Amino acid sequence: MHKLRFLVSRRWVAFALVVVLLGWVAWRLGEWQFDRLEERQDRNATIERNERAGADPILEVMAPGRDVTRDTEWRIVEATGTYVVEDTVIVRYRTREGAAGVDVVVPLELADGSSVLVDRGWFGTDNRGATSEDVPEPPAGEVTVTGFVRQDAEGDSTQVSDQSTRAVNSAEIARALDREVLGGWIDLRTESPEAATPLAPVEMPELDEGPHFFYGLQWWFFGALAIFGFFYLMYDEWRGGRGPWGKTRDEAARSGAAAADRTPASEAAQEPAVDRKHHARQE
Repeated sequence: MHKLRFLVSRRWVAFALVVVLLGWVAWRLGEWQFDRLEERQDRNATIERNERAGADPILEVMAPGRDVTRDTEWRIVEATGTYVVEDTVIVRYRTREGAAGVDVVVPLELADGSSVLVDRGWFGTDNRGATSEDVPEPPAGEVTVTGFVRQDAEGDSTQVSDQSTRAVNSAEIARALDREVLGGWIDLRTESPEAATPLAPVEMPELDEGPHFFYGLQWWFFGALAIFGFFYLMYDEWRGGRGPWGKTRDEAARSGAAAADRTPASEAAQEPAVDRKHHARQE
């Protein structure tokens, strides 16, 4: 066991702690990717199931002041009302295929006086300060819409200024417009009657599993590689660092020392011969 004493040296203890930390981080990152994979699979299954089930009346799913839950998101709802064009909210910085644009969110006022926020789609514009006057108007009069229920965004990006924002939050928009709105909002699927100038449809999420599975395996491979490298180097140290020619580091060091010791003696042995040749030439 004395050959393993090097493991309690400061260098090896620090090395072991670093490897343990790297292995733990890689494991957690791998688990995170597999958790994201599971969430994506659940979301895809929910969207597909809701598309088969069809639309529900909006007031059975959404209500003022009630947050959209994870189970409710992506349900399809139907609502009939009138668009309040003057309360249009512009969602800035929405790009598609490298083109700049905005999303157009318009409250749809329902029969009971409350409103639901409808993301009607995307409109390309070079003007970052676009307003509701720059985008095509929705259909006038009574309109029936269907759409996917969405959860409110959170954070500083939801602040509303001059009827524009960077992310949709029903509570923030309700305060800015001084209007009672249902919790959450909907991504437009259909609109009847259709607008004279329709917007680009809202982009729906891809119903694939993404790269999460391979990313998770990749992180776990990195962790396993770090652990394997530690034990390989430990084995190499234990066997004395024996190289491909069978010499250990100690043997190589002794050979080098022996060669260094022989060098002065050989030079001393050669010096008289050089002197004799010099004397012979002089004679």
